[in-house]
Amino acid sequence: MDVDGRMEIIRELCSFEGRLAGTDAERRAANRLAQRLRESGRKAEVEPIYVHPQYGLVHTVHCLLGFVGSLISISIAPLGFGLVLVAATSTYLDLNYRLYLVRSLLFRRASQNVVSPGSRPGAPACLVLCAHVDAARSGAVFSPARARLGARIAHRSPVPLGLFRLLFWSLAILLPLLGARMAGVDSGLLSLAQLVPTLILLVGVFALIEIELSPIVPGANDNASGVATALSLAGELDREPPENLDVWVVLDGGEECLQEGMRAFLRAHRQGFDRASTFFVSLDAVGHGELRFETTAGWAVSYAMDRRLVELCAAIADATDLGAAPLAQGMAADSIAARLAGYRAIGLTCREPDGTIANRHLPTDRPEEIDPEALERAHSFTLELVRQLDRDLGRHGAAGDEPRPRRRRRRSLMEVGA
Repeated sequence: MDVDGRMEIIRELCSFEGRLAGTDAERRAANRLAQRLRESGRKAEVEPIYVHPQYGLVHTVHCLLGFVGSLISISIAPLGFGLVLVAATSTYLDLNYRLYLVRSLLFRRASQNVVSPGSRPGAPACLVLCAHVDAARSGAVFSPARARLGARIAHRSPVPLGLFRLLFWSLAILLPLLGARMAGVDSGLLSLAQLVPTLILLVGVFALIEIELSPIVPGANDNASGVATALSLAGELDREPPENLDVWVVLDGGEECLQEGMRAFLRAHRQGFDRASTFFVSLDAVGHGELRFETTAGWAVSYAMDRRLVELCAAIADATDLGAAPLAQGMAADSIAARLAGYRAIGLTCREPDGTIANRHLPTDRPEEIDPEALERAHSFTLELVRQLDRDLGRHGAAGDEPRPRRRRRRSLMEVGA
């Protein structure tokens, strides 16, 4: 598939307006993508899942609990400490896909993952190309000026920064301060130190509510570009199959509510994939800017991507003129969900020279803003990554210095309940 074919997929996907997670538009878009995969000769199933699309409301509750707890602690320190502890714990578990506390109290909506298994289940290793189908809501926090300011601050920071990371660590910082209040410490310095994270949480409340009330964006770059690239790669790899890889395609829903779709896929297929020999490559917002490969990512804390994949990406970047560079970011995509589930994963994305994602969560994220050259670079780089991984597996095997069989046989799509 050439660039024109990828642009056609992007335009078609954006024609399903308002494809927020759990909507009819998202369902119709997923069904159309499954049809495209079948027309190309691949098997494809639409697996039903359930997601909580109102992630802004979830974390609004967390921020409110922290803000109220901080205020109450001035007069009733134990109660304030307890509220902040609940908020911090729920936020950490939610952002790291461990357990949903506040989120589980809110309504769920039906969504779906488009799953296309490979045709070589006996291959030594498995590659899963993944990209999300759903689009996000806009919001004032995503305005170009604020995005550039955030990127400048993140560039100067010694650690990766992001909105949810800022909110979580505001809650975490409050805990020892309120603990000091419980111990009887009461000083102007303590109150001043408590004020900063408290105000951040208050701002977070208004920002998250505003996101929940904002319109749904077209989602051309984020992430019709990733979907189009995944489909294009699948077609090319079907024509010239790698010797040591069984290539799957997963087009997941519910990614914009913090990777619930990928998390559901991993739960449904956890008995079918061997963690040592299954590789995930996430394609997200690859339609404009300079190519980047993740080295670390995460909403609350940073997690390292698979070292083998990072080394292969770095080698390709050094050997080609595709302009790829490493990226340590304070956000997350489907690659983190796979990484935290114990799989070998990496994410590929694009960034503008100022560090922002082009038109991220903005009404301007339309097909006409896509850069065909960026699409082609992402396709070429990912294809080269797959070829290099295939050759590397042929030399060294999936998990060690020499080839070895998987510990578990990957079951077919029907066997895992698709």
